[in-house]
Amino acid sequence: MSGRASGVPKDDSVAGVRALHNAARSAIKARTAALNQITHLLISAPEAIRTTYGQLKGTDRTQAPARLRPTGDTVHTAILTALKSLARRVQELATEHETLTKLLDEQVTDHNPGLRAAYGVGPDTAAQLLVTAGCNGDRMRTEASFAALCGVAPVPASSGKTNRHRLSRGGDRDANAALYRIALVRMSSDPRTRGYVARQTAASRTKKEIVRLLERAIAREMFRYLTTTVTIPDIADLRPLRQAKNITLTAVVQHFRVWPTTISRLERGLTRDDDLAHAYRDWIQTA
Repeated sequence: MSGRASGVPKDDSVAGVRALHNAARSAIKARTAALNQITHLLISAPEAIRTTYGQLKGTDRTQAPARLRPTGDTVHTAILTALKSLARRVQELATEHETLTKLLDEQVTDHNPGLRAAYGVGPDTAAQLLVTAGCNGDRMRTEASFAALCGVAPVPASSGKTNRHRLSRGGDRDANAALYRIALVRMSSDPRTRGYVARQTAASRTKKEIVRLLERAIAREMFRYLTTTVTIPDIADLRPLRQAKNITLTAVVQHFRVWPTTISRLERGLTRDDDLAHAYRDWIQTA
């Protein structure tokens, strides 16, 4: 208000992403609350109801109660009615979240296709990083400032002859959680990250230290996606090329020795693997 501020405020270019992101998260929170209510209701329910529905797991715990017709005495009818109402609420919220996530994915991809296509970055994590950054790079002059904003800047924690750093507990915790989820995905399925984790483990680093290093490296990568235009290789031609040469998905899987879902998701653009895509295209063209 005084006019002395030198920072550039967030713009409104991600207002739609923010709105969809908040709505999708609230749907998940409401769904979790309804699931917890079902669990608590079954714990104190009469034995007949508890025996019938208490042992159900996963989607069966909501699908079976959603189809029931409350009968019996007053107590049983009331409890079954409440159980049915909660189960249907869970199903409706799951459908709502799926719809919102699809719309959010479209918005995020339009805003920053490079960020969305990065390995391990889903609609939710991409939306959170866009909301945190504000979609204008002038606010973040260096990747170190973005790391500090996300709470992944290393904090000295040395003592005596031990020279080490620890995780930061500051910054935007939602952005920090998004980077943490990306790190978990890459630790479980990205060959390069798995190799890095193995090397750091052999160097006697703890899991917390490895996660800190990964989050800092991921923040550096995400900063590049947020502040520069990254060209995304086109993979829309892969499936038409394969079908034009009458090459089956099984033949592709056997040649590259990967799971069928890997090739299927790559052709549909659900996952990104530039090295595999280039090798796949070269193999089809020479087949």
